[in-house]
This record gives sequence, structure tokens and C-alpha cells, in this order.
Amino acid sequence: MDTLRRTWTDRLAVFDLETTGVDPETCRIVTAHLGVLDGDGTVIGAHDWLLDPGVEIPAEAAAIHGITTARARAEGMRAHEGVAQLVDAVAHLLSTGVPLVAYNAAYDLTVLDREARRYAVPPLHSPAPVIDPYVIDKALDRYRRGKRTLSVTAAHYGVGLDAAHEASADAIAAGRVALALAGAFPELLDAEPAELHARQVGWARDQAENYQAWRRANGSPEFTTSGAWPLR
Repeated sequence: MDTLRRTWTDRLAVFDLETTGVDPETCRIVTAHLGVLDGDGTVIGAHDWLLDPGVEIPAEAAAIHGITTARARAEGMRAHEGVAQLVDAVAHLLSTGVPLVAYNAAYDLTVLDREARRYAVPPLHSPAPVIDPYVIDKALDRYRRGKRTLSVTAAHYGVGLDAAHEASADAIAAGRVALALAGAFPELLDAEPAELHARQVGWARDQAENYQAWRRANGSPEFTTSGAWPLR
């Protein structure tokens, strides 16, 4: 077994949220998935949550993830209970040293943080190690044209994703994309989880700075964006 497979690719936690909107400061969790993959991308553990967010789920959000307000109210657990369970489950996996994979982690982990604070649940403190295929792909294949959505990126790396915007499907695909990246860039990603986490902090900051500079040079002189990662 080589060095790479003794580090972060042996066992991965995978995490995804589907929510009521796109603003992590205000949106609410509707569904969540937290699972575990082995080094071959096989699911060896999984848990799903359906929450009643306590607010109306906008029609445009329901059209994406398929959960209506009526279903969430009828079948979902109370939001504060679900959020507390999620925080505890993620914290437990991280405490064991298992890296947490989330595609565009700064969104999902910020939503979880704001939800925890909303319900007076102690939030995750500096969650690490986190593996974000979105940040890694942009850093290591910087000049590839086209979108970097999970669906597009999964297809690029030959990872199947048959039910996009369903929390479990997205989480598992993100984990398998992470493994595919490890195979595509073995020398660049041969690192201990803590080291790779630290590299992503810098990559995310650089990516935000470059995007901000591009927007300001192309008609939005006051545009600002945060490069904080994995939590804004």
C-alpha cells in the first residue's frame, strides 16, 4: 500500500445539505446526508436527515431537491433536534481523524454553523480536516474551461451522479470525485489530511481574490467575496 492510500483516501466521511435557498446566512436545512466511504468509494456507513425547517420552502428550492413544505412538515424532525444531531455526528467523525468531504464546503459548513447558532446548539469549532473537491479541482486544473458544478466535475472525472441535488447522491459523488482527484494528481495530493486542509485554505483564498479582481475589472468595481474556508 503506498503512502497516499495510508493517508486521507483510506476512509472518508461525506457530507451534503439541501436547503431552502442559496444564502448561507439565512437559508435553512431541509435534508442532510452524512456517510462514510472506503478507499474504493464503497459506502460503508450512512445516515440521512429530513428536517422541518420551520419556514416555507420556496418553490424554486423544492423544484431542485424535491422536498415541499407540506412534506417537510409532515415527515421532518424538528429543526433544532436535527441540527443538534448533525453537529454531533460531524464532530464525532472529525474527532476520529476521518476527513470530511464536502463539495463547496464553505457553503455547507457555514449553513450548519448558522443553523447551530440559530438554535443555540454549540457549533463546530474550526472543523478539520476537510477535503473540498471544488477547491482542489480549481487549484490543480485551473485553466479547464466550463462550469465547476458537482455534476459537471463528476462527469469530467468519470464519477456517476444519477440524482443530482439529492443529499446522499451528491455527498457520495463528492467523495468519489475526491478519490478520483487523488488518482489524477497523486504527487500533488500525497499529503497528510492536516497538510491538505491547510493547502486548501490558501487555494480558496487565492481563488476568491482572483475572482474578485476579475469581477472588478469586468464591470463590478465594488464587488467583494470571501475567501474564508472551510467556514465563512
